[in-house]
Amino acid sequence: MSDQKNLSEIDIEDQKLIDNKELNLLESLVPVVILMALLAYNIFFIEGQEWFGAYTNQYILLMGGVVAAVVGFFNKVSLKTMFVEVWENWKSVFVPIMILFLVGALAGTWLVSGIIPAMVYYGLQVLSPSIFLPASVIIAAIISVATGSSWTTSATVGIALVGIGSALGIPTGMIAGAVISGAYFGDKMSPLSDTTNLAPAMAGTDLFTHIKYMAYTTIPTIIVTLIIFTILSATTQTTGSTDVSNLLVSIDNTFHITPWLFVVPIIVIAMILKKTKPLLALGVGVLLAGVFAFIFQGDVLLNLSDSKIETVITSILTDTQVQTDNEKLTELFASGGMNGMLWTIFLIICAMVFGGVMDAIGALAKITKSLLAVATSIFGLFASTVISCLGLNIIASDQYLALVIPGKMFKKAYEDKDLAPENLSRTLEDSGTVTSVLIPWNTCGAYQSSVLGVSVADYFIYAMFNYLSPFTTLLFVALNIKIKQLIKR
Repeated sequence: MSDQKNLSEIDIEDQKLIDNKELNLLESLVPVVILMALLAYNIFFIEGQEWFGAYTNQYILLMGGVVAAVVGFFNKVSLKTMFVEVWENWKSVFVPIMILFLVGALAGTWLVSGIIPAMVYYGLQVLSPSIFLPASVIIAAIISVATGSSWTTSATVGIALVGIGSALGIPTGMIAGAVISGAYFGDKMSPLSDTTNLAPAMAGTDLFTHIKYMAYTTIPTIIVTLIIFTILSATTQTTGSTDVSNLLVSIDNTFHITPWLFVVPIIVIAMILKKTKPLLALGVGVLLAGVFAFIFQGDVLLNLSDSKIETVITSILTDTQVQTDNEKLTELFASGGMNGMLWTIFLIICAMVFGGVMDAIGALAKITKSLLAVATSIFGLFASTVISCLGLNIIASDQYLALVIPGKMFKKAYEDKDLAPENLSRTLEDSGTVTSVLIPWNTCGAYQSSVLGVSVADYFIYAMFNYLSPFTTLLFVALNIKIKQLIKR
């Protein structure tokens, strides 16, 4: 995600994990098992529609929170303690929720202003189907390294790449997987990324030692990812270049396309590079897009409503769809505005309830300590760290906690085995940062799915960099490759 910590200005490194001596491991796992069972039942038998409608996953997370609360009551945890932890979790996602609203507004205004159509228009002429997927990985990686933010990457070039690829007939799951793979590579390797700064802080090493050491596992993983996407691009059936000319004519007939429209995204990315608060940068992007809509897309605005101002406001707040003479483009040129982000926001709020109660009753500490207790060998220590990071991404629904908690709990164990701290910091990033986007109810998974308009289930198998990274780090341990020992003085 890469924006949450510095946006909310929460010093998450100082968070204390609550321990509860009254609680045992079996009781700690009860809420997790019930949550996983309900989610599995919904996915495989209900398909998210017949139980609680579109908000089934949200209600399941709340049920999990209730179960955790009941476990807490039986283990002498007060309701006040639970509410305090849930409130702390809610505070930590307040600004990211504001970002989600702004991203919804951005998508709507960038649509009616012609910015997204212009990206698709020029992109169709540059990115051919044969190289589209690996090119998407590289483009997303470059932007993410430059900005230090996978969120910003998805909200700008990610949206455009999904639009271009969709117009070419490439499955959206593949495109989203390529964008996410590149974005998280950049997020990991950028010195501007807060997770890249947080991991070494937790492990006790410095930023550039961490980045250099992380490159040993990260670069081979991204190379494998690029090879796979190159093969997919070469073998995937698309509409190809035969349909591109018709798409270009259709876009040109609907919007006034000009390179001047790229001024807005360039300004937004420049502001992010200058370390402007993303809330401010995205807000400026929305306002400038509204102005550009009046300047360049007067006919589009009047076709949607009798009032240009009303059309722009509607694009910010709610559903907007621009009709073209091409059915595929009409489906593509649609936005839900801020209203389209409500499902994701509700999911994040409910996930924070479950994670907050689990922390309050001491379940997170108990589960992590139990993993640490079985880590007797060096491989077992690394494997326990990976499992802990992945588990906390699932249980706590937050990638920062998936870095902070294992970082605190495993730091001494790495020292006791004479392992340099960069081993821990690299493992935290290889398993905590990248897997967050693979969990639908995690803040990162919910964000990426909502912004790119592709469900986690659709892009999961194609987010290759993200699920290959933990395996790569464990493979290096198993083969004893680049496992640095402490230098004793």
